[in-house]
Amino acid sequence: MCIFVLMQKFKIDRRETGLFSEQQLLLTYNQDTFLPFLENVFSLETIERQASLKQKWFSGEKRDLLQRVFEEQYAKAERSQNVSFNLNKLKESNTYTITTGHQLSLFTGPVFFVYKILHTIKLCELLSDKFKEHHFVPVFWLASEDHDLEEIREVDVFGRKIRWETDQDGAVGRMTVEGLESLKSELRLLFKSNELDEIDLLLSAYQGKNLAEATFNLVNKLFGKYGLLCLNADHKDLKRTFVSVLEKELLSKFSFDAVNLSTDKLKQEGFKVQVKPNNINLFYINGLKRVKILSEETGFYIEDKGLLSEKQLLDMLHEHPECFSPNVVLRPLYQEYILPNICYVGGVGEVSYWLQLKGVFDAVEVPFPLVQTRTSVLYIDSIIHKKMNKSGLLLEELFSDKEDLKRRKLKEQASEELDFTDISAASDALSTELMSKITSIDPGLEKYAGAEIARIKNQIEAIQSRLIKVLKQKNEDQLLAIDAIYERLFPDGMMQERVLNIFSMCPDGKISERIDKLYHAIDPLDPDLLILMEVQK
Repeated sequence: MCIFVLMQKFKIDRRETGLFSEQQLLLTYNQDTFLPFLENVFSLETIERQASLKQKWFSGEKRDLLQRVFEEQYAKAERSQNVSFNLNKLKESNTYTITTGHQLSLFTGPVFFVYKILHTIKLCELLSDKFKEHHFVPVFWLASEDHDLEEIREVDVFGRKIRWETDQDGAVGRMTVEGLESLKSELRLLFKSNELDEIDLLLSAYQGKNLAEATFNLVNKLFGKYGLLCLNADHKDLKRTFVSVLEKELLSKFSFDAVNLSTDKLKQEGFKVQVKPNNINLFYINGLKRVKILSEETGFYIEDKGLLSEKQLLDMLHEHPECFSPNVVLRPLYQEYILPNICYVGGVGEVSYWLQLKGVFDAVEVPFPLVQTRTSVLYIDSIIHKKMNKSGLLLEELFSDKEDLKRRKLKEQASEELDFTDISAASDALSTELMSKITSIDPGLEKYAGAEIARIKNQIEAIQSRLIKVLKQKNEDQLLAIDAIYERLFPDGMMQERVLNIFSMCPDGKISERIDKLYHAIDPLDPDLLILMEVQK
């Protein structure tokens, strides 16, 4: 069992890691580059400007409705003092939200799920302290209408794949939690009995009538004490306020044109794009099933509904707005439409696709939010820290190519033994002298001389290769340790935060303690890669 003693904090400029693309680095360090595609660059100087824009646009009626929906969704949930405080503050016109969101990943999925939430919480606290005339509330947007089950159904804990086997298909947030109890039991088996107290509390919270409610309860259990509010926007009343935009989309396909215009401009400037818009950027949800709404010459086509006239579809929209679901193009607009939001916090990939969306917001005159890249973390546990010390591996060396690093370390360990410089020079001199001597006696022996000299060189190279092999065997432990370090920190060549799960970081079962350490370590205004190292006595 890992005895947690201390967490040391380091940071490194993302530009020195080789882990991020040039576009991602610009979004993190120099958003000015993208000003044609952003309303404002994220900075402390633009916060008040963005708040003023949102305050003028976000009506009291929208705020009242949002408050009612939150009260409804928290009716049976455990409310911390900070959650109750933030819910009450939302009634006030000078209260704004900072939002992040994610899919409903099994047991929270990759640990960047945790990092982005903590970043958002810390940013709200910082802004509320700096701008005392305003208050900022962290919101976690549950991607309950997403239908990509494969992306959320599996989690890696201590190297073991835990997979939710279900025949359900469609919007994951509406799926029942049937089968999750057996997965909870499977997870419990990975911990010792004396480590299960907090694990059991968390897993008990991970339940509800559907996956959205279960995820809501788990996230609330993990982060409620910090005042985080969770929102499931798959709600009839929230969708009803968005009907005018949905109707505009169906009638004019405005988002398709807006995104394509931004996409063309981004490509012209050499930037990559992530979103390919549909002709209509809406799905239709019937129960669980989520299918595209297709535009036809004579109307609209929806699977299981058939061909519909314009009037039929609009009647359905006004009667059942909850059945209409924004895709990746319109979801951000829906978010900003129903929240007094001024900033979205996301990963470098998420933030990139917002660059294509400003025209969508402009078309319906909704303020485009600030966007900020979340904190990225490299977490070095005490076991890996020990391996690094034993191998003499420095933090800055972690971002080298692994095989190059192993060669350098091998050379450092046996620099004299592997230095054949003098021998190679002597061999070259001997070869020259032999060739000269032999051919001076009999020029006809040149071919013979060349063959013998080549044989001598091959023998020397064979000796060198044998010595390298022997040295590798002698240093095998160090080389294996480097392999283990890289596999833990960069599994399958990926960033650790995209694979590691929060439960894997807590073999002692102390989830809340570890999250609290992460909370204190994160600085939402520092764009550098955060490196956290556990040191065990």
